[in-house]
Amino acid sequence: MNSVAISNSALAFATAVRWLRAAWYRTTMYLPVVLIVALALGTWWLARNTASSTAAEPERPVLHEPDYFMRNFAVKNFDAQGQLRSEITGSEGRHFPDTDVLEIDKARIRSFKDGRLTVATGDRAYSNGDGSQVQLVGNALVVREASVDGKGVATPRMELRGEFLHAFLNTEKVISHKPVTIVRGKDRFIADSLDFDNLDGVLVLQGRVKGTLNSGR
Repeated sequence: MNSVAISNSALAFATAVRWLRAAWYRTTMYLPVVLIVALALGTWWLARNTASSTAAEPERPVLHEPDYFMRNFAVKNFDAQGQLRSEITGSEGRHFPDTDVLEIDKARIRSFKDGRLTVATGDRAYSNGDGSQVQLVGNALVVREASVDGKGVATPRMELRGEFLHAFLNTEKVISHKPVTIVRGKDRFIADSLDFDNLDGVLVLQGRVKGTLNSGR
């Protein structure tokens, strides 16, 4: 009887071992799938809760504050051929990201177009992102140097002075709603406002206009 009992116990033990092995095999076979599903569910839950918390936050107002400063700096812009198009220097500069404007103290701007040099200076300047527009405030001065075109036609030196000048460097325009002084060669004019288009050769002066013509002397 004892041998029969022992045999039955051994058989039961062997059967249990085989069942455990089969169960372990099935578990290890499906374990990667279970882990992947669990990871996907966890990621979805995290993303949903993060999006909810982000949406609940109120939008922050855009502040007019500089994001970087520069001192005794020079910023250069080049064209597609690698030629220098403009250069801006100043004692201090502040960039405002909300308007993409560079505010410059003791500004000096040099612009090259078709071999002609234009220089603009002012106590303070406000330049847009690509340097194509500059507003000069305080002792504003724009000087276009004398030049000779391909046909041999000479253009005399020209100065524009005032407390405010808005220069469009790419289109060679200068405007001002404040009193200005214009010197072209030996000619001299003063006016209450200015609209000058160098490409079209048009100079519009308004308000109290006075002038002295000496070109022919």
